[in-house]
Amino acid sequence: MAPRVPPPRVHWLGRVPYEPTWRAMQRFTDARDPDTPDEIWLLEHERVFTLGMNADPAHVLGAGDIPVVRVDRGGQVTYHGPGQLVVYPLIDVRRLDLGVRPFVAALEGAVIDYAARFGIRAAACAGAPGVYVEGRKLASVGIRIRRGGSYHGLALNVAMDLEPFARINPCGYADLEMTDLARLGGPGRVEDAAAGLAARLCERLEGAADRAAGACATGPAARPGSA
Repeated sequence: MAPRVPPPRVHWLGRVPYEPTWRAMQRFTDARDPDTPDEIWLLEHERVFTLGMNADPAHVLGAGDIPVVRVDRGGQVTYHGPGQLVVYPLIDVRRLDLGVRPFVAALEGAVIDYAARFGIRAAACAGAPGVYVEGRKLASVGIRIRRGGSYHGLALNVAMDLEPFARINPCGYADLEMTDLARLGGPGRVEDAAAGLAARLCERLEGAADRAAGACATGPAARPGSA
């Protein structure tokens, strides 16, 4: 029997600024060893546009008063802000023997499962990572794998001001319409969505990798900068 993998620790961080949280993810990933338990960070960000490593800045049509940060994930441009649940799975995908595509599918599948609880029929789209409802984008995915560990992750629109998405071509697609759970009849509180989605994500990760065993553990929240 394969050795037991430590279950993910789930942390709710509240509303935090983007860049210190990103740097904390990098430090966690660089410092981890083969025995480091995985973690899932759940949070909201202050308003920010982020550009992936190879993103075309022309997809930022007019940032206005919202800062733009170039980061080390895949994908094009996206927006984070209050009312959006951001999920950062800090997972040793090498330990789980989990490829990039199955890992992304687990993230997407968790959102699809969670949305289904509210009668929302969401789906993934081949070639365009994320989760969609009748052509409108509900959740975005952008990850980085370094030293076998994942960081960055998933942004699920819960109940937010969608206007900033009009200032960009979301994920590089002109005229892509965005939506959120509240508009579709789902929950309106990010904290509620965090608890439900975390459970679905743990289930999906367990199902995606033979050696992923056990339920998620919970622990005291790790503040950005302390990782």
